[in-house]
Amino acid sequence: MESISVFEIIKVGIGPSSSHTMGPWNAASAFIRIIKRERSIAEVKEVFLEFFGSLAKTGIGHGTDIAGMLGLNGEDFRTIDTTKIDEKIETIKNTQTINLGGEKEIHFVYGHHLVLNMQKSLEYHPNGMIFRAVFEDGTELEQDFYSVGGGFIMSQEKKSIDKHCVRTLYPCHKSSDIVRYCEKLGLSRISDLIFMNEESWRSREETRAEALYIWQQIKECIYKGVNKEGVLPGGLNVSRRAAGINRKLLGDKIYRNKEEWFRQVVEAEENFTNINKWISCFALAVNEENASFGRIITAPTNGASGVIPAVLMYAQAFTDCTNEEDIVRFLLVAGEIGTLFKKNATISAAMGGCQAEVGVSSAMAAAGLTEILGGSVGQVLMAAEIAMEHHLGLTCDPIRGLVQIPCIERNTMGAIKAITAANIALESDPAKAKVTLDEVIQTMWETALSMNDRFKETSEGGLAIAVNVPEC
Repeated sequence: MESISVFEIIKVGIGPSSSHTMGPWNAASAFIRIIKRERSIAEVKEVFLEFFGSLAKTGIGHGTDIAGMLGLNGEDFRTIDTTKIDEKIETIKNTQTINLGGEKEIHFVYGHHLVLNMQKSLEYHPNGMIFRAVFEDGTELEQDFYSVGGGFIMSQEKKSIDKHCVRTLYPCHKSSDIVRYCEKLGLSRISDLIFMNEESWRSREETRAEALYIWQQIKECIYKGVNKEGVLPGGLNVSRRAAGINRKLLGDKIYRNKEEWFRQVVEAEENFTNINKWISCFALAVNEENASFGRIITAPTNGASGVIPAVLMYAQAFTDCTNEEDIVRFLLVAGEIGTLFKKNATISAAMGGCQAEVGVSSAMAAAGLTEILGGSVGQVLMAAEIAMEHHLGLTCDPIRGLVQIPCIERNTMGAIKAITAANIALESDPAKAKVTLDEVIQTMWETALSMNDRFKETSEGGLAIAVNVPEC
């Protein structure tokens, strides 16, 4: 089994869904590369894209169709001006053309060249899609892709399309591997082991720089979220709440940029109630940005993108863990825990329900926080186990397929559970634990396999059908 870099688990993304937005976008970009490798963009007459299963059933609410079109149009979600997305999509639909790979304008009719097939699922994975290019000479090129969580995509042959998997010096595919290598190398901190393994991709200095870049993007996203009022798109008329909470907690304090805002947060009145409100505010801010096609940090998915930012911001604002080294070590450990779930279970809600998203992110955040608060190797892994244990069985049942209800509030719960799990682990003896992290990951996977498909991001069960929200 190959290793996965922590920065494939925690990375820059775009809302509202890693599986249903980033994955299809990555797939479209990959298909463009395949066309260029096999033929050329200039030879293409038409291109077709069909989404199946969960991708189709919640496609509109998750922006799956938008992601597919923008990916074919040669756009990159890491750099696109998110304020121009609606304009670009309207241009494609109104002109009935798409600029394939950014190189050639071809005829493209939404509903004909792009189809959401809600009646059929592909066998390999519920997040399936098929791309087909028809060339000027009448020949065709077809490729299936599967969005398997966190923006990762695979082909039917089960080969990862991403080329970021390598064999590390100390491969950690289970938590028992982490314990074994830390003992063998005499390491008291998991982050020291991860630093060594990340050198398979980049230097230690580059790893540190990437983690600090992620932190800056987290702060930027939270800052945008706490300064935006209004209603989220999609038709549910969900009001943004982070800005109101931020305003009430800061009172009359004035700030001109995110650094001044952060100082005001740190200097704000600190008590148990207010700190809890701040944690919720941080998480809400990120997930409201995510629901609005904003740029966020996928960790490990978009639907769960508010948990790690909320817990890391909590650590920076309300604990003694305020330096850059703490930020780096938090993110390295959190990311490594995410790789364990991806390799041994799933981080896709379409496969495992919300336990695979908010549950995993809570476990990641709990481990990262325990690491920088001085926890032992055993306590860090115990914190991750506790956090996941109390998310087991959590379903994914978004109303109208939008990543809003109950997704946004679930991130606040995941963050609070992560902090609680860290505090419990720090006061516990891991040697007396009855359940290991490996065992809870296996249990999560078994739970995922037993869960009815109606509760796996299809909007066919749970709150998605229990709540009667009238059409606008």
